[in-house]
Amino acid sequence: MLSETAGRDPAPLFAALGDSTRLSLLTKLSDGQTRSIAGLSAGTDLTRQAITKHLRVLEEVGLVISSKVGRESQFAFRPEPIDEIRAYLDGVSQQWGDALSRLRAFVEK
Repeated sequence: MLSETAGRDPAPLFAALGDSTRLSLLTKLSDGQTRSIAGLSAGTDLTRQAITKHLRVLEEVGLVISSKVGRESQFAFRPEPIDEIRAYLDGVSQQWGDALSRLRAFVEK
């Protein structure tokens, strides 16, 4: 049986990554630079409120972290949950590989 990622259910991480706006925000933050909501909304049609909503979802699952700098919140990408997802998917891949090997052995008998 496949274990959950680091003792937690991986579904919220996958759900958070299942939105193109959130993926776009993570792409912007993945360069290692912290950004404000204003910085993340620049050049998009999204409102600051929409960006805030998406960032909160990402923060809830640990993909971003926020810190206050003066009156603004700055957001930064956290790669650790991506490593957890990768480990989870590696486990799924191993299970499928094992199942296919058993099926091959059964069929070739």
